[in-house]
Amino acid sequence: MIAMTERLELEGPAGRIQLLRNAPDGASRGIAVIAHPHPLFGGTMENKVVQTLARGFVQAGWTALRFNFRGVGASQGSYDEGRGEAEDFLTVVRELASEGPLALAGFSFGAYVSAQALQALWGTRDVRAVVLVGTAASRFPVPPLPAEAHERALVIHGEVDETVPLSAALDWARPQSLPVTVVPGVEHFFHGQLPLLKNLVVRHLRAVE
Repeated sequence: MIAMTERLELEGPAGRIQLLRNAPDGASRGIAVIAHPHPLFGGTMENKVVQTLARGFVQAGWTALRFNFRGVGASQGSYDEGRGEAEDFLTVVRELASEGPLALAGFSFGAYVSAQALQALWGTRDVRAVVLVGTAASRFPVPPLPAEAHERALVIHGEVDETVPLSAALDWARPQSLPVTVVPGVEHFFHGQLPLLKNLVVRHLRAVE
């Protein structure tokens, strides 16, 4: 866990949304909203990759918001194939990150949801950074990222991802000419390489400041 974790709740489209918030020491550079893996396969805001993303954002001076999608933990409602989950994401942004710099991040199914949220928010909010890990491009119709967002985006994928093959991520990225950072020898959950994942995130966030 991350030190100084604040537990929150807010009312979403399907009822209560359960959240965790971590703030950096000193002034915050902005708010990062981070989405977790697939709700029907054990994905929660406590997922180790999601926790690692939160740690990376906090280390780089951002406030990190994680939340449970509808039907997960104490969040009300039921799984909605990414549609309702995108509404949940946008609700968190509207209610808890309505002003100032914004970052969007997600892991696996959460990357799919984050990409949807980016489409809805781009051009209306100051989105400083996008971080997508293990993007579930083989399982969901992940939308392309706005071309202007590419220089602010970090897309990371494991070379030997057994859940979402690297080839699927590259097939999604190729028509966009969107770079993908490939971590050699790493599978979907980045076992043994979470410190490296965090460092990649921190490096990216410092580069886009």
